[in-house]
Parts: sequence; C-alpha cells; structure tokens
Amino acid sequence: MKFDIISIGDATEDVFLQLSEAKVHCNLGPGPCKLCMDWATKIPIKRVDKLIGGNSSNLALGMAKLGFKPAFYLEVGQDDQGDKIFNAMKDGGVSTKYIIRKKGVMTNYSVVLNLGPERTILIYHVKRKYKLPKFDNAEWAYYSSMGEGFQVIHKDLLAYLKKSKAQLGFNPGTHQMRSGVKVIGEFYKRSKVLLLNKEEVQLVTGKKTNNIRELLKAEKKLGPEIAVLTDGPAGSYVYDGKNFWFQDIFDVPVIERTGCGDAYSTGFMAALMYGLDIEEAMRWGTMSAAYVIQKIGPQQGQTNLATMKRMLKKNPDFHPVPYKG
Repeated sequence: MKFDIISIGDATEDVFLQLSEAKVHCNLGPGPCKLCMDWATKIPIKRVDKLIGGNSSNLALGMAKLGFKPAFYLEVGQDDQGDKIFNAMKDGGVSTKYIIRKKGVMTNYSVVLNLGPERTILIYHVKRKYKLPKFDNAEWAYYSSMGEGFQVIHKDLLAYLKKSKAQLGFNPGTHQMRSGVKVIGEFYKRSKVLLLNKEEVQLVTGKKTNNIRELLKAEKKLGPEIAVLTDGPAGSYVYDGKNFWFQDIFDVPVIERTGCGDAYSTGFMAALMYGLDIEEAMRWGTMSAAYVIQKIGPQQGQTNLATMKRMLKKNPDFHPVPYKG
C-alpha cells in the first residue's frame, strides 16, 4: 500500500470552554498577558464543545479533505477518548493502519479556554513508550507534536525517510522544541519545509529580535529547504534561501483561532504536493486557515479541494508579494 502522506504525532480530545467572566491583563509584569478569573469560586461558562485535536491529526484529516490519501501514526488508550479519535480518523478518510491502541493507558487530553477569538490551552500529554511501526512508502511525511519519550522514534524515522525518499514537513511541538537542536537538529536539516510561528522561531533559534527577515534567515540556517514563519493576524512569511515573500491574511470573521497554524501547514503542504510553487502554497495555506478560524476547533472549518480551488480562482488578486522588510 502507498500513501500520499504519513502524519506522525499525538492526538487529543479537546474540550472547548467558552468563557465570559474572565479578563485579560497585560500589565502584571514581564512576559505575556495573563488570563484572570476569580479564585476559589464557581464560574459559569457560555458553551462546551468536545472535539478531536492535535497538530498531526488536524493535518491528516485536512489532507483527506484536500484529495490526498493520508495515514496517521499515533498511540492512544483503549478508552472513550481513544475510540473517538480512532473513529474520527476512519470516518474522515485517514488510514488507521498505524494507530496503536494500548490497554491501561490514557489518551491525551486538553482543555481549551476561549475568551473572544483567542485561547489558552491546558495540555496533558501522556508519557508513552513510542515504537514506530514499519511504514509503507509515502511521498511525504509530516512530523509534529508528541509527548515525552518521542526521541526513541528518531533513528527509525530518519532511516525511513532516507530509504523511502519521502519529503518531510516538520512542525515541532513544545517537547521537541525544548529538547534542543542536538535532539531534533537532523529533522530541521531533512525538512523540505519547516513550519513555525514567530514565537517558535525565536525559541528554537535563540533570536529575541522581532525583525522578520533576521528570524527567517535564522530559521533557514537550521537546514530546511523552505522556512515558513506565521505571525497570526499579521500574516505569513517564507524564505527559500533566495527570495522572501509575505502573504497577508484573508479577511474573514474570526470565531476561534485554535488549529489556525495547522490549517496553514495543511494548505501550504498540499499545494507543494500538487506540484505548485511556494507563492501558490502561501495562498493555499492562508485560505485554509481562513476557513478554520470561522468555526470552533481545528477541524470543523477544514475546507475541501473544490472549495479551495473555487475561492482562490474567485480572488486572483489575493497573492503573496516580495517581502522588503
């Protein structure tokens, strides 16, 4: 059996809580703004949604919608959450051949606190004894967020990439980025495309600057063929060693931003998989993200291939420009 892409990483059940009685304070000291609620009391919420999440699961399902044949390697428990994830993949057109169910082990779980369009995510990653299955050949692989213990798959995954000659999309998660270049540096070098947001580029490169051009150069220096930097509502940037591009967002009503980055990765990589150039890939990534942020959660707004092509054709002036910053 041959797949177009094998997605590698974890999945979660995400519980989205829509807050109303909370405030954001940005003057409580150094660092990011703080989400504040009353302490030691009961706080009503406006809405609850239980959905499937995880970077790699979002991409796998998104690729199926865009016309590809994806498979997904992950490990989940033999519990209700594991059942939901398994069935979501099966129903969504993702091969479950490499989904491993383990008795007596929990499935990952997240609580997403939404206040307006922004969110804070409480993540519980189960520490697992990962073991990479023997993969069939695929044109592409996508490697993203995993919990503690992820390092044990590296030798086998690198051997697979070398033998199969699969192109790699890499979007490291928190544990992977914090492990440092010594642990994940070979995947930076092996990547066809490295997909990071601005804060992640600052973290993995050690660059504290806000200068996008310098951040892209530092990201490219890690070794990928294509360096992608997303910056939320400020748009996205790409550097391939020769050219810098900027793509503005596609202006739509924003309901909730969870999965926006994964949607961009899905659209960007899908365009490359269809043989399109970087500039077109930026259009696909941005349009994909625009659909996701109009729904709650990372998957309810995922678009299909026909809609993607129709919207891009309808908006010919929506395209990246050379970045001069």
